[in-house]
Amino acid sequence: MLLFDDTEIFTSGNKGKKVFDLPDTELILHDTLFTKEESDHYYNVLLNTTAWREYEMEMYDKTLKVPRMISWYEDKTNIGSDPNLPDWTPELLLIKERVEAETQIKFNSVLLNLYRNGNDGVSWHSDREQNFGKDAIIASVSFGETRIFGLRHKFKKEIPKLKIPLHHGSFLLMGGTTQSFWQHQVPKTTKNILPRINLTFRIVDRKP
Repeated sequence: MLLFDDTEIFTSGNKGKKVFDLPDTELILHDTLFTKEESDHYYNVLLNTTAWREYEMEMYDKTLKVPRMISWYEDKTNIGSDPNLPDWTPELLLIKERVEAETQIKFNSVLLNLYRNGNDGVSWHSDREQNFGKDAIIASVSFGETRIFGLRHKFKKEIPKLKIPLHHGSFLLMGGTTQSFWQHQVPKTTKNILPRINLTFRIVDRKP
């Protein structure tokens, strides 16, 4: 039984790609990498079958719940991979294949975030963890409710902040030196909205 079946109201974006002409980044948006039918299917399957977990974080001497649900999958052949991680599902592998065909890049891991409603979000940050390398390539896929993806340059404050609506079935590639020079966020909203699932495919390269 599906927990949600409200995909008819989800909004798909316009067809085609947009390459952003910005300094210190390689940013490409494909608003409809997945069809409406594919997006509806993946949304429902991922929502109801993913091994979602709720995490906590320490902030200002307080323990707070991370405002979203999270799941992590990676190749078991990766150095240092946790053998207790769940196996890739058939749907995740199909999405991964589509992303790899689009980018001509092989990914070995994926982070899934479930934004359950407008109270869930993620604050300004860059993905510069050592395991992802200095200039991490991140391939982002969105299913479900449209959410705003914000970007701001870390040093050149004269560059206006970007607000990119990521629609149902959209794909965003962040490459080059994006993680070194830019921060991104998914802001919370007071609007009454449905869940959004975001998948960010990555390349883990732990040193032995």
